[in-house]
This record gives sequence, structure tokens and C-alpha cells, in this order.
Amino acid sequence: MRATSHDLPELLRPDGTPVRVLVVDDEPDLAEVLSAVLRYEGWEVRTAADGTAAVATAREFQPDAVVLDVMLPDFDGLKVLRRLRAESPHVCVLFLTARDAVEDRIAGITAGGDDYVTKPFSLEEVLARLRGLLRRAGVARSAEGHRLVVGDLVMDEDAREVTRGGELVELTPTEFELLRFLMRNPRRVVSKAQILDRVWSYDFGGQAHVVELYISYLRKKIDAGRPPLIHTVRGVGYVLRP
Repeated sequence: MRATSHDLPELLRPDGTPVRVLVVDDEPDLAEVLSAVLRYEGWEVRTAADGTAAVATAREFQPDAVVLDVMLPDFDGLKVLRRLRAESPHVCVLFLTARDAVEDRIAGITAGGDDYVTKPFSLEEVLARLRGLLRRAGVARSAEGHRLVVGDLVMDEDAREVTRGGELVELTPTEFELLRFLMRNPRRVVSKAQILDRVWSYDFGGQAHVVELYISYLRKKIDAGRPPLIHTVRGVGYVLRP
């Protein structure tokens, strides 16, 4: 099986050092294969076989991304994710699990996961999704960004900072990418399908309610207690306008 993507640009942290990935899975063979593939990409990799070790390793290792199995021997991956988010709100999290029910996908996204891969999976797919998450998180070197402004909402793409009315707004990598897409298309109605394609780069199982969920997250952070900027165009999609 071809499992690498060396024809694609190398991903590096902003300081030029290798990307750091934490693999959390209690299946030793799977963890070993995943780790080997990620190291072949030039990334620095650590592993953990349970939730307790995952939290401790993440605290010391400070990963850019976490590949996280939902089913772990001590406590489930959703609880691990909540603990990770509490300490590192910007870390990318890719769920890796045998569960394929819509309810499980929504539970993972609601808990703060950025993407979801079900077993059995291809190593190429895991790599592709990780690369997408890392780019959205600003780990990959990219063309020079600039400031986006809609009303009193300001996004500095270089610094990956968002403010509204001068107040800093903390966003996860996926929330940031969703808001950036909206801010790059001000006063233009965008559909859920367009958002799924741009933000996740996958159909995501055709689950449009994932978009609704993340729009609700953004509204709580961007619009709470202020004149709304994110508007629903019923039956069509969403538009960002003052």
C-alpha cells in the first residue's frame, strides 16, 4: 500500500522545526504502523496507549496534532479530547475509531474534534486529513496572509488572531478556517456544501448538520452580546455581513 505523500510540500512548524503528532491508540500494531508512516513524512511522533498517558504526553510534548482513538482502556477519547482542549485549545484532533454511526460522529465534533476517520481506513486518507488540519492550524508555511475586516471583526491571517471590537476571540483551527472562509466572502451567501468542501475538504459523510454545529460555535464566540454578523439564509446557507 502506498502510504506517503512525498510529492506534496513538506509541512513545518512556523519556526521551521518538524510537525509534532501524538498517536493515541491501544492497538500496538496500528500505533506502530501509523507512527512509522508519520515519521517517514519527516514529522516527530510520540505514542500513548491510554487516556492517562495521552494527557501526560501531550502536556510534555506539546503536539500540533493528535490522532485519537475513541475507544481506550481507561477512559474514552472524548474525555481525553476535553482535557486536551482545556490545556491546548488550538491543537488539531483527528478521531480514529471503528464507530461509524452519525451520533458518534456528532459526539466527537461536539466535544471539539476537528475531523473523523473510521476503521478500516487507508493510511493515505489519514495523512491527507492530517495535512489539511495542520494547514488550517497554520503549521504549514504558506503565502503571506493579510488582515480581513468585516465591521468590527478583524482577522490577522499571519498571526492567526481574531478580534471583535478589539477583544481577542479564541478559536479552534476548524472554527478559524470556517470564519476565514466567511470573511473572504463577505456579503456573499455560501451554501453548506461549499463550506464542507472548503473547510473539511471532504464530503464528511454528507452531514450538513456538522456545518450547523460549527456555525453555532462561531455565533457564541463572535456574536454573543453583540449585533450579529453571521446570518442564516434559510434553505440556502449563511452570509457574513455587518
